[in-house]
Amino acid sequence: MKSVHDKTTRDELIGRINSLSENSTAQWGKMNVSQMLRHCAQFDEMALGKKKYTQSFIGKLFGKIALKDMMKDEPTKKNLPTVPSFKMTGDTNVAEEKNKWITLVEGYSQASDDSFIHPFFGKVTKEQAGLMSYKHADHHLRQFNG
Repeated sequence: MKSVHDKTTRDELIGRINSLSENSTAQWGKMNVSQMLRHCAQFDEMALGKKKYTQSFIGKLFGKIALKDMMKDEPTKKNLPTVPSFKMTGDTNVAEEKNKWITLVEGYSQASDDSFIHPFFGKVTKEQAGLMSYKHADHHLRQFNG
């Protein structure tokens, strides 16, 4: 399975991010392209330890089971629920959001060995974070044909 800790994978993602434009439309879901870019950047800020979260109560009950499912070598399912703090509203500048997300993706080249806390899945290791971050990015890029 691909991981954002691999340079080739990061380069692929960056190329796909760069293929998006203000005119990119979603194949599913409620977000527009600027909201998706901001959502993905926020996810990577969490995975890189730049933003901290605590695990929700429901996540403590079901998060580890769901994390096992997330780690399978298959694309993420469409229309899964979004953690409330990751829901985006309003519009932002697409070019700025693309640059911010690309900078974060490039940041995985220097990621520490620390784990992070996902609001639903709980504690995630560096290896799991690399796989999960790729799957999350791939899911949303496929959503916008990127």
